[in-house]
Amino acid sequence: MRLALIMSLSLLLFFIQFLSPSLQQFPRPCTTPDVLRSKRCCPVWPGDGSVCGSLSGRGFCQDVTVSDLPNGPQYPHSGLDDREQWPLVFYNQTCQCAGNYMGFDCGECKFGYFGANCGERRESVRRSIFQLSISERQRFISYLNLAKTTVSPDYMIVTGVYSQMNNGSTPMFTNISVYDLFVWMHYYVSRDALLGGPGHVWADIDFAHESAAFLPWHRVYLLFWEHEIRKLTGDFNFTIPYWDWRDAQDCQVCTDELMGARSPLNPNLISPSSVFSSWKVICSQPEDYNQREVLCDGSPEGPLLRNPGNHDRNRVPRLPTSADVESVLSLTDYETDLMDRRANMSFRNALEGFASPETGLAVTGQSLMHNSLHVFMNGSMSSVQGSANDPIFLLHHAFIDSIFEQWLRRHQPPRTHYPTTNAPIGHNDGYYMVPFIPLYRNGDYFLSTKALGYEYAYLQDPSQRFVQEFLTPYLEQAQQIWHWLLAAGLLGAAVAGVIATIITVACRRRQKRRKSSVYGERQPLLNSSEEEGSTSYQTTL
Repeated sequence: MRLALIMSLSLLLFFIQFLSPSLQQFPRPCTTPDVLRSKRCCPVWPGDGSVCGSLSGRGFCQDVTVSDLPNGPQYPHSGLDDREQWPLVFYNQTCQCAGNYMGFDCGECKFGYFGANCGERRESVRRSIFQLSISERQRFISYLNLAKTTVSPDYMIVTGVYSQMNNGSTPMFTNISVYDLFVWMHYYVSRDALLGGPGHVWADIDFAHESAAFLPWHRVYLLFWEHEIRKLTGDFNFTIPYWDWRDAQDCQVCTDELMGARSPLNPNLISPSSVFSSWKVICSQPEDYNQREVLCDGSPEGPLLRNPGNHDRNRVPRLPTSADVESVLSLTDYETDLMDRRANMSFRNALEGFASPETGLAVTGQSLMHNSLHVFMNGSMSSVQGSANDPIFLLHHAFIDSIFEQWLRRHQPPRTHYPTTNAPIGHNDGYYMVPFIPLYRNGDYFLSTKALGYEYAYLQDPSQRFVQEFLTPYLEQAQQIWHWLLAAGLLGAAVAGVIATIITVACRRRQKRRKSSVYGERQPLLNSSEEEGSTSYQTTL
């Protein structure tokens, strides 16, 4: 019954997707031979028919200037990977948006701003998935499934390296669903560098993990994903829920009401009662791509896999505790040493899971904090490049983002604490995030969620938390059943009215009977006394 409800809602929402454009990298207007040859990704904004919405003051086409500050020694090559000095291999001109505008054509609003002219400032609140009402949970799952089954109308993925495109004359792009677009992006940013020749790759390269950009990159990634779902569904109040896994003993969200229980037929699969059991994964075979010297092309590669808890216990003895989180938050330096997985006393490295939360020292052979959840899931989520296939990825990273936010509020580091040079390639402050277009610098997102228009319910002050975590869900439930409540109220009022009327009538009749009884006793006695001319007790009284 629940599955049927979710599928029905997904079908109803399918048609909403065409109401507004989406916002991610490799926009369709920028995948043509002419654009690739010119390297000019400055689409026309449909709102006024001008490039980058320039006639409306939204933005203008500008040359891309990338940072030339040195990277760390982890990647010793140059000019071999399309992601180096992103996005210059593909484009050297993009839209530069003004004011509160954003997007590849400046047709969208910056994070936290809404309205036709992006003048409405609003703060959204991300809540625990366990604080969502039943209908909100069902809606969240239906949104996920809709995104999984809806082709992105405005974005494509690249299926080959630029050198295979004859300087742009033979584009290599293909369609992708809204959900799988984000799966592919996570693959593309973390894939190995192809150096030429079967299996000849450089593995020690990742533009979103194992260094400083890990937290800012995933922050932008979640904001974009949230934004895409809002536009796809028309629900601009939607926020990504988080899973607070502190002190958890098992996968609390692995139920058919939430992210799918374990299949009784195969422990590595999702329960047939969950819509996620029908999902197919993409970008899950990096070794095969490396051997064939190709990129993931978004083709389905099998079912979503998950077998939580049946992992290598030596690698992940337990899930993180509240004490672990507090220990990590006590670290004062964001980055240290070589600014990679070997960094000691680094908040980023400890939270990512390459250092002990108790000591802050880098460890090998164990996956801790953020990494431990990926390994614990023991399936699609356990491979870095394909981990976003599992929707639990979103819940997990939303909570990681909230811990990052706690650290920012507690220590209030200036932007100068973010490394500007010598971090691994892709992680310096001035490096544009791969593979986003529009362009965003790492250091620009080393700031509080308050500046980006969102908040976490459990980080609010007590009064706000009460409203968000307790009062709001009940009010939303009441809003959904208001017609039943109104009918019940009217019926109750009618019944009360009838009862009150009956009681009133009964009381009046009783009062009349009492008056009649008293009059019937006194009058004959008086008359009798007067007629008989004698005194008695009654007549004297």
